[in-house]
Amino acid sequence: MIPHEYNIYLRRKFSEFLEEDIGLGDITTEIVPRDIIAEAVIIAKEEGVIAGTEEVAELFRECGVEVLESISSGSKASPGDIIMRLRGPVRMILTCERTALNLLARMSGIATATAELVRRAKSVRRNVVVAGTRKGVPGFRYFEKRAIIAGGGDPHRLHLDDCILIKDNHIAVVGGVAEAIRRAKRIASFTKKIEVEVRSVEEALEAAREGADIIMLDNMKPEEIRVVVKRLEEEGLRDRILIEASGGIRPENVKAYVEAGIDIVSSGYITHSAPALDVSLEIVKCSPHDSFKRTSL
Repeated sequence: MIPHEYNIYLRRKFSEFLEEDIGLGDITTEIVPRDIIAEAVIIAKEEGVIAGTEEVAELFRECGVEVLESISSGSKASPGDIIMRLRGPVRMILTCERTALNLLARMSGIATATAELVRRAKSVRRNVVVAGTRKGVPGFRYFEKRAIIAGGGDPHRLHLDDCILIKDNHIAVVGGVAEAIRRAKRIASFTKKIEVEVRSVEEALEAAREGADIIMLDNMKPEEIRVVVKRLEEEGLRDRILIEASGGIRPENVKAYVEAGIDIVSSGYITHSAPALDVSLEIVKCSPHDSFKRTSL
């Protein structure tokens, strides 16, 4: 079940999604008699980690469709597995079908990609954190972040007000890493961490000396990261700072980054490049016209 405080937000998002898809009405489904009540199932067509079932269930309930059963986000599914069982007016099931499947497929694709990145990263070191980024689809961030969590990852920042993250353009404008951190400290609440994106050993050391909480090693190769970690250790700064690596990190190279000695891997790949998981909806029973039944499911 979705936490109560999110229901208002989700109702607004579902309204936007359905308005975009339906327009002024589902003219195709007008061919279906109004009095038909149907049972339907959503099934996985390929193996993956399922995410978004709580959100999709809420979407169907908003449309007057009962959710008979559903697996939880974070569950693994194989081809043919039933993800959700539904019962309600067949017109509403058919009208909401594509919106619901798009949401489920997109979120499950992100969760599956995240889970694979987490699996590979944690095979090197169990306490490493795999995080998302803000590289996603505008208007869809809540769902992307929920999917990352379902896949075992960390959402990182949800909004710009979550953490101070000083990037290269901020540094260029204010005149350097140290000055950027000093300015951040003057405006930051004690509740907010300060993270700094750095691109060299010298910038990393400068950020650590100035008291940054996290340094993000941006687009550095694993061999460069090893040098940064070693220098921080030599100066006695390693234990007081978190090290995050970001930029071009994917399943095929994540192990090398973790082996270099970082604490956090952040990857835009899991949101901007993850393929959607193939899922489908099937009507399995209708009434009052019970002549139509799919009993195999």
